[in-house]
Amino acid sequence: MPDTPQDLVDIARRVLRIESEAVAALSGKLTESFAEAVNVIAMAPGRVVVTGMGKSGLVGKKIAATLASTGTPSFFVHSAEASHGDLGMITGRDVIIALSNSGETEELVNLIPFFKRFAVRLIALTGNPKSTLARAADVHLDVGVREEACPLGIVPTASTTAALAMGDALAVALLSKNGFLEEDFARYHPGGSLGKKLFITVKDLMHTADSVPVVGPETPMMRAVVEISSKRLGLAVVADAERKILGVVTDGDIRRGIEKWGKSFFDMTAGEVMTRNPRCIEPGDLAARALAIMEEKQITALVVPDAAGAVLGIVHFHDILKKGII
Repeated sequence: MPDTPQDLVDIARRVLRIESEAVAALSGKLTESFAEAVNVIAMAPGRVVVTGMGKSGLVGKKIAATLASTGTPSFFVHSAEASHGDLGMITGRDVIIALSNSGETEELVNLIPFFKRFAVRLIALTGNPKSTLARAADVHLDVGVREEACPLGIVPTASTTAALAMGDALAVALLSKNGFLEEDFARYHPGGSLGKKLFITVKDLMHTADSVPVVGPETPMMRAVVEISSKRLGLAVVADAERKILGVVTDGDIRRGIEKWGKSFFDMTAGEVMTRNPRCIEPGDLAARALAIMEEKQITALVVPDAAGAVLGIVHFHDILKKGII
């Protein structure tokens, strides 16, 4: 038994070494069978059905999830449940990916006659090319390992890592073959950071209507300051009677004006203080683009005009960050 912290560290290093060597060894096992497996999946009119038992089943669930999230419709069926009704999920248009390190898992082997009867293409990932499952498969991918990382040599460790890595290799090869792009990935991950970057627009986040601080060019600065403070966006849009954008008055303009003019600053009008030609952004632009402009110009808000140049809204830095767009 390990007696010291160093003993535990040494055990961990051994595990990582064995598993990394197992994954590295897979590259030497790759043959044209791998390309054939990719083509079988890519050309299938149906879906990919991944199946396995125990630890292989858990790996299979991850492989199915990775395939599905990268544009290859896929789901997992537990091998034991398959023969109790779940085979109804599988059609002759689908492709099976079956995982079994031994290639002799009883629940999987019992499914082979069904796959053959309905002409379902079978891709097997096993550690034994001579096994029943490997020989029955249309395509076999060898994921065998020299040894398990477990000191007993029986707990699935390196073998499951190798199978998982092969599943990732299949997913990435299919991703490349199918021309899967960043935009496609975002479409399947609308709640993730990438999805938000590529789909959330300025219109989705901007403040509109009465929440937008708007003052006229003749508005005294005292009233303009109250408008800015009450709407809490750090600025007010200066607009004419038709709400056409003339400029903006920001918190920074107020601080600089007080420093320069003192109390007399509040006797000035918004039109005299405003910054003309403020930074604007279209409502259909991505919120990520708005954030990039704000960061580049070191400002916290952008004015959103309509097609006629009238103020439509304001998008603020904090609203973008709250959505997780970074």
